[in-house]
Amino acid sequence: MEQSRTSGHTVSDLTVHIVWSTKYRFKVLHGDIQTRCRELLRQICEAEDIVILKGVVSQDHIHMHINYLPSKSISSIVKKLKGRSSRRLQQEFPELRKRYWGEHFWAIGYGCW
Repeated sequence: MEQSRTSGHTVSDLTVHIVWSTKYRFKVLHGDIQTRCRELLRQICEAEDIVILKGVVSQDHIHMHINYLPSKSISSIVKKLKGRSSRRLQQEFPELRKRYWGEHFWAIGYGCW
């Protein structure tokens, strides 16, 4: 189990399970795209000081159980994860740009528990 995170005057242990899917639930997260998506999500979490406790990149959706600081909101975390990964995946894989011609790779919304 992860230790609590401490800063100047606080001790926190905030965790959340987040799930989001590809637009239209297209099963496009496989092979190189799946591997690159996993790498991008890890890089984003590392840059934002978010600890991934558990995560799965399925063919049409993503599950992440994360530990985050109280200075961040869940909506801003999801915004960064979905926005940055969508942009990079569509830049690196032209076949995704053809399928998602509006440049919206992820479906609207997410679930968190």
